Amino acid sequence: MFLSVLIDTFNHERFIEHAIASVLQQDFPASAYELIVVDDGSTDRTPEIIRRFSSRLRLIQKPNGGQASAFNFGIPECRGEVIAFLDGDDWWAPGKLRRLAEVFSADPALGFAGHSIVESYESGFERVLAVDSSRRFRLDSVASAEFFRLHRCFMGTSRMAIRSSIARRLLPIPESLTIEADEYLFTLAPVLAEALLLPEALAYYRLHGSNLFMSAGSNPGGVRRKQQVFAALAAELRSALPRFGAPPGVASVILEQVEAEAAQLRLQLDGGFPWETFRAESTLYRVQHPGASARSRAFRALTMIPALFLPPRWFYSGRSWLGGQSWYRRFRRSLVPLPQTAAPPSDSPPGAASRASSALSAGPH
Repeated sequence: MFLSVLIDTFNHERFIEHAIASVLQQDFPASAYELIVVDDGSTDRTPEIIRRFSSRLRLIQKPNGGQASAFNFGIPECRGEVIAFLDGDDWWAPGKLRRLAEVFSADPALGFAGHSIVESYESGFERVLAVDSSRRFRLDSVASAEFFRLHRCFMGTSRMAIRSSIARRLLPIPESLTIEADEYLFTLAPVLAEALLLPEALAYYRLHGSNLFMSAGSNPGGVRRKQQVFAALAAELRSALPRFGAPPGVASVILEQVEAEAAQLRLQLDGGFPWETFRAESTLYRVQHPGASARSRAFRALTMIPALFLPPRWFYSGRSWLGGQSWYRRFRRSLVPLPQTAAPPSDSPPGAASRASSALSAGPH
């Protein structure tokens, strides 16, 4: 089986060499894969560093347009039967390409694969997020949609591999998705074909200050950008899911969380009605903590009382302040620990209740 590796990168001069090396050092024949790097208009030394490897990869340079634009340029250039994706600031573990070739060669019906990951912090701390065993699913039932939305963290860019025939069917990716284009792909691919999550941690997800997803929540302008992209993702999936054949119940389950995340950011930025805050927060808690204890549910209900009366921006500001207090964190750890999710959401830092709430700071749950 011939594979394509597609790296998307923007201003990753500190990281791109590590990403490329992690591909070139795979225990997989060089003749059995190609490496394509799409530089999305970098203004730093990223292109210069990539050119050092010019004999072993193909560089595509384009004006800056965001992740969807990079994928729309890169996917049609891929000649492999399967496309494995990698962000320019992440890297792969040894054995990844060999493992992907094994699972896709063994099962022609398989259209998508994801896997466990290692989160890597600038401090040197690492944390493994793992699937307990191989898990196969297809988005053709409500039960599979509920499984999917709790396991999105195993499907993001540096984890996902898609059979190229499936990836091309999903083009063009809406270019409003300057981030989150990976979620558009990994949500729709399992509608079209079988998907598999592997327990092996085959990629390292680097959390750092210039990470486009994480830094988007670090200032008001970034939060606004993130809110706009989440709203666009919800709108695009609402249209695309039925178009690609997702049953109505599946679409409802998936959209419930995406739209609640978009609403959460909108309320933080623009305000709204208290009942909107209560509805969005209640939805996210129910989705992310299906096994919460009675004590946790009772504490959550108590902390949500202010949401029924306060303007949303006041509520989120207060929650952010409270979540930053050391005494509150000690109280939570000792008396009412945060309930565990079945799996953290896609591209979420430790302790964040959702991708959206990571931009709001950790507050009462």
